[in-house]
Amino acid sequence: MEFINHIPRTKSEKLFKRAKKLFPGGVNSPVRAFKSVSGAPLFIKKGNGSRIWDEDGNVFIDFCGSWGPLILGHNNEEIQKAVIKAVRNGTSFGTPTKYGVEIGELIASNHRYIEKMRFVSSGTEAVMSAIRLARGFTGKDKIIKFEGCYHGHVDSLMVKAGSGLVTFGTSSSAGVTRSVAGDTIVVSLNDLHGLTTLLESHHQEIACLIIEPVPANNGLLWQDQNFLAWLRKLCDQYGVLLIFDEVISGFRVGFEGAAGYYSVAPDLITFGKIIGGGMPVGAYGGRADIMSMVAPDGPVYQAGTLSGNPVTLAAGIAALKQLLVPGFYESLNEKTAYLVSALNRIFLAKNVDMEAIHLGSIFWLKFSRGRIFTADQISSTSSQKFKIIHHELLQRGIYLGPSSYEVGFVSNSHTRQDLDVFIHAIDEIVNDFQSHFQ
Repeated sequence: MEFINHIPRTKSEKLFKRAKKLFPGGVNSPVRAFKSVSGAPLFIKKGNGSRIWDEDGNVFIDFCGSWGPLILGHNNEEIQKAVIKAVRNGTSFGTPTKYGVEIGELIASNHRYIEKMRFVSSGTEAVMSAIRLARGFTGKDKIIKFEGCYHGHVDSLMVKAGSGLVTFGTSSSAGVTRSVAGDTIVVSLNDLHGLTTLLESHHQEIACLIIEPVPANNGLLWQDQNFLAWLRKLCDQYGVLLIFDEVISGFRVGFEGAAGYYSVAPDLITFGKIIGGGMPVGAYGGRADIMSMVAPDGPVYQAGTLSGNPVTLAAGIAALKQLLVPGFYESLNEKTAYLVSALNRIFLAKNVDMEAIHLGSIFWLKFSRGRIFTADQISSTSSQKFKIIHHELLQRGIYLGPSSYEVGFVSNSHTRQDLDVFIHAIDEIVNDFQSHFQ
């Protein structure tokens, strides 16, 4: 169908034209190119609270939040002050600073599953380091991942499942060698029987099992607590380390993330930008005996010039202190439940094949009803239907991540009025395009 723009994109379109001469696809991360939705990507100029402004002066209520880490909204005052104060003393030293000790103590004293940790510069780097550590600790080479879970662009995890129960080494990206991909085994989410069979026959080779405990990169494929508890039991039984990739869910569904939400203890956890108040950062941590294998204490090497950057960690301290205020997560979850409930009333009243789901303050619009556990259960028509939703929301001043597979996020800065604007917009769109969603 043809999409009509009622908002100006002239400046964004001109910038995108220039950018395509400089960057692959005109962007520095693929989904930003708006390939799955309509028009040129919006070039954002500033953000404040729940809103962002693009270069053309359009204002949007933002439910993407830099892909999740802006749990406090844009340009949070306390984070801004902490960053400015730190920058006045310099931006990088390549040395330890007091900020590292302070944020480490803050996390360790409020997260029961983190005894020791190491800061890095991204979620991908955190996952890469955790995998290396698991191999070093166990002395084994192979790893297990689940189809539908994303763990950054680590070579060994850019692997997809095939048609059978277990697939060895099917790369999902050019440039990943067979030898690297061959050390990764992919299994289906929510398949305990298949996983058990695999571990029975291959546990002597398997160093770790890595999972997004809240799979949120391929839709919101949230699993039951029982499934995660069984993963813990199986890993203990077969001498395999359990890694939770909490780059999205960490500090988002609660201060202890999904590990705390489900009361399942992983051996290692990886974190992303939320731990630095939205600044570029990652971290991995967990059991002290495992983390003590990391250099200089142990033989597993990992280093980074910008690891523990003082500006980032100052921002992280300011952010995490606000998350620890009593009632913070309860209020955020109530907002999200209000939004999702209202959307579902609309979908039922209009008799469309849509549903909103959420876990904590993470939500997802899907184009089918009923529980979805695995990526292959997602409707094949979702992308085209979402394209309508995304375009029409932009016309009404609401920004979602530009892909049907991306989740949305409610922040502390979203007001009830912001949520009502979203709800009213969805009501209008479903009414105007009802036949497309049935």
